[in-house]
Amino acid sequence: MNLLPIQRALLSVTHKEELIKLATFLYEHKVELISTGGTLTTIKNAGLPVTPVSEVTGFPEILDGRVKTLHPNVHAGILANKDLPDHISTLQKFNIKAFDLICVNLYDFEKALSQKLPIADMIESIDIGGPAMLRAAAKNFHSILVLPDPKEYGEAIKEMKNQNMQVSLSFRQKMAEQTFKKTATYDLSIATYLNQA
Repeated sequence: MNLLPIQRALLSVTHKEELIKLATFLYEHKVELISTGGTLTTIKNAGLPVTPVSEVTGFPEILDGRVKTLHPNVHAGILANKDLPDHISTLQKFNIKAFDLICVNLYDFEKALSQKLPIADMIESIDIGGPAMLRAAAKNFHSILVLPDPKEYGEAIKEMKNQNMQVSLSFRQKMAEQTFKKTATYDLSIATYLNQA
């Protein structure tokens, strides 16, 4: 599809700058907001209605937050091709709702590096669910918009404003490219650290 309507968004971010601006814009345009952990608290504290991801998965966040979004109710909602009737019927069969926007930025591994933390603490600074969601959404840019960095929120808002809460395929592909660059750089930073630790 060329123009994708934005109706349901999952927001899970480390960097909170610009988050409330984006969340408020989405809420004001009747987009359902789903979120996790500290992002959920930040959005709630801004007075915006938001659904915890645990209500989507039917499962609480566990293992000190290591597992919260790694669930079929999240990933099927990200990876479903909205142009394939079989994908849509599978979502319906399992009562899964598709996402239209994934806004995720990763645990700040570079910040942890600069603090020269012990290896056990560095390991906890490695994001797993975030890259999984980013890569899934970037792979499926035909059917979903991925925003991996706060610097892209303004452009995304402009895109939605100009097209009646829809985003073009070309913009989605551009964001997918940025996402794969970001996850590749992130993984390289971790691999370099582990090689030298």
